[in-house]
Amino acid sequence: MRVAFLGLGAIGTPMAAHLARDHELTVWNRTGDRAREFAARHGARAAATPREAVTGADVMLTCLPTSADVASLLDGADGIIGGASRGALFLDCTSGDPATSRAIAERLARHGIAFADAPVSGGTNGAEAGTLTVMVGGGAEVFERARPVLASFGKRIVHLGPIGAGDAMKAVNNALLGANIQAVGEGLATLAKAGVEPRLAVETLNASSGRSFVSEALVPDRVLTGAFPRSFRLALLDKDVGIALDVAREAGVETPLLAAARAALHRARALLGEEADYLEAIRVIEEQAGVEIRA
Repeated sequence: MRVAFLGLGAIGTPMAAHLARDHELTVWNRTGDRAREFAARHGARAAATPREAVTGADVMLTCLPTSADVASLLDGADGIIGGASRGALFLDCTSGDPATSRAIAERLARHGIAFADAPVSGGTNGAEAGTLTVMVGGGAEVFERARPVLASFGKRIVHLGPIGAGDAMKAVNNALLGANIQAVGEGLATLAKAGVEPRLAVETLNASSGRSFVSEALVPDRVLTGAFPRSFRLALLDKDVGIALDVAREAGVETPLLAAARAALHRARALLGEEADYLEAIRVIEEQAGVEIRA
């Protein structure tokens, strides 16, 4: 199958590498050198523009920071719409917002192009292993068309509902992640101030009912060590929590806990900068408490 992939970021690059093994792949990236280096390494073709990338493609995938970034590639002389074929399939793996995805779908439909939002979860490790969870919003027929392509990098591929349902699921998932980071950070800072050694606190927590993905998979290797490797930007997590709150408002659901988490993450983003890793939000908790959560 002829596949085009646009957006070779930290998650997109390993996703595209899996696609290159299974399909005839063309890649595009805003930084052209990255696309050319990827193409040389994986036997793909590098395109100079989005239009060139999607010309002749059966399936197009985007993996960009925001839905607005995806929308910006549609128009103009070098845009996707100018190059895409009628009958092609557009899969957006961006952690996007449902409203923009619906608007993009409507525009593409006028040109005979099917669309599904298909954001992913599992981080860089999951992308490299090809074990991502893919959250799909769109029609049932489109989902069945998309499944063989998504299977190149996804282990669990879930059809969640109409267009925008995948984006909503991903946003709420990340909102819960953000809230848990705040809760675990605050709890461990409290225990450290109370005289409990942080590693012992984490080990006990993980053998008790308060354990979570954050406490089990992230805190031991990243917080206790003070490593804080940069794998997912805090700015993007902050964006996703904002999307979840927008979805909740539209649905008429009150979310005071998620709103409080969003406020804390937004403040941490302002203090730490746009390049900070999402777990570095715990650094702000440490500074406020006057303690370090370290082994």
